[in-house]
Amino acid sequence: MKERLFLSPPHMSGKERQYIDDVFKSNYIAPLGAFVDRFEECIKEYTDCKYAVATSSATAAIHLALRVLGIGAGDVVLASTFTFIGSIAPILYQNAVPVFIDSDESWNLDPLLLKKAIAKLRKKPKALIVTHLYGQSAKIDEIAAICKENDIYLIEDAAESLGASFGDKQTGTFGDIGIYSFNGNKILTTSGGGMLISDNEGWIKKASFYATQARENEIFYEHKEYGYNYRLSNILAALGVAQMEVLKERVRKKREIFSWYQKELEEIDEISFMPEIKNSYANRWLTTLILKKSDPYTLINALERENIESRPLWKPMHLQPLFKDAKSFLSGISEELFKKGLCLPSGTRMKEGDVKRVCDILKGELN
Repeated sequence: MKERLFLSPPHMSGKERQYIDDVFKSNYIAPLGAFVDRFEECIKEYTDCKYAVATSSATAAIHLALRVLGIGAGDVVLASTFTFIGSIAPILYQNAVPVFIDSDESWNLDPLLLKKAIAKLRKKPKALIVTHLYGQSAKIDEIAAICKENDIYLIEDAAESLGASFGDKQTGTFGDIGIYSFNGNKILTTSGGGMLISDNEGWIKKASFYATQARENEIFYEHKEYGYNYRLSNILAALGVAQMEVLKERVRKKREIFSWYQKELEEIDEISFMPEIKNSYANRWLTTLILKKSDPYTLINALERENIESRPLWKPMHLQPLFKDAKSFLSGISEELFKKGLCLPSGTRMKEGDVKRVCDILKGELN
């Protein structure tokens, strides 16, 4: 059996063990500590954002964002339908009401449908959670302008897009609050972890307070509000500090892998790749494509027979049984993407020969 090619496996920088040893030497392995502070500083410096709080996951960070923005029972929260459940579940945690917005030709949220939703909904939405899909920026300038015009909080789910930019700004920094993920399959990983960023100091302080069980500043345990156990451990933050040192290289490598796929498959009319919108710079977290006529599951099965992992694109949230009664504003694009789409192995340890191995199988099935 040939070596397994995973979709997006972790890739250590080489400094992780040293930094974890530093944590053990300090005996400060509990949540919080010097490396949590350093990790937050790394993110602030990279994104040019003023404040950050490291969390146990990006889902936890989105939950905190909704809480500090005052989103509660019955409030309407708009969201990308073409995304992962972790972007949406926190809306339910707050007993709020999700309303889904479909994609446009960029695969990301459609600003025109967003305008339509705002105009047609009887109840004014309080917030929008927009996902930057597969490491590519949404039309975030247009989306941010619409939210500002309508006094709607903008939460950027940049879980997949750390290192991607629109214009001269990093994704995650256009809205009121931005979210990053450091799950095991992301461009950088702390095994599990997330980050909440904002230029609003009050929101970040409140998020940090809620993330540490809402404990009041007393020597004993005093609680006037309820909170969560959502902070990142010092050990995992040490991984994050080491990973941040190689972020630019990881983005370069992801883009190189995409270019290899593009070159190998450019003559196959059946295939088209996720577009990179004007004025944006994607991190190409995953190389993703759609097929005109072929069944993606035929390719998934053919790749799996050769010990190669691949996946369909996200199943839209409005198609999930959990949200069968949710209101949605649809174009039909996300449903077509789900039916026709494929995610290819994109790990940053891949060599050009690995990409060719994948592409030879695809060509064999499609020709």
